[in-house]
Amino acid sequence: MTVRKTNAVRLLERAGIAYELATYDLAPEEFNAAAVADQIGMPASEVFKTLIASGASLGPCFAVLPGDRDLDLRALAIARGERKMSMVPLKEVENLTGYVRGAVTVLGAKRPYPTVVDTTAISLDSMAVSAGTRGLQMVLASDDYLAITGALITDIAR
Repeated sequence: MTVRKTNAVRLLERAGIAYELATYDLAPEEFNAAAVADQIGMPASEVFKTLIASGASLGPCFAVLPGDRDLDLRALAIARGERKMSMVPLKEVENLTGYVRGAVTVLGAKRPYPTVVDTTAISLDSMAVSAGTRGLQMVLASDDYLAITGALITDIAR
């Protein structure tokens, strides 16, 4: 696979943040965080998925959590000060973020939606997140990711 720089990678470089790229090759029907983790040689608990959810009052936000966990929409709603939150329909994800399923990342997204990251990130030295294209992950220090995203850090995974 030829690796090209994505907007997310360029953003890290402009900020002077160290990272490594990891590639994987999965068919769309095989795609899930555990399979990505297996291919890049990291535990699924350190490969974070980026989801987009929305509430009626405050609109969309990114939810970033370990690949081996599920999003707790109630906990996300509480963290965002919403009564209720729901996942954004897949057909709307690309229009909102500029990324297709499997490539969504907070970094370099079409719009700077608020970001909520699960607290498990705090205990990690490094984590992997999508680099903005299918088949490519960025591995970086968790502290750097949390700082550059300006994320709210709270328990949103179960």
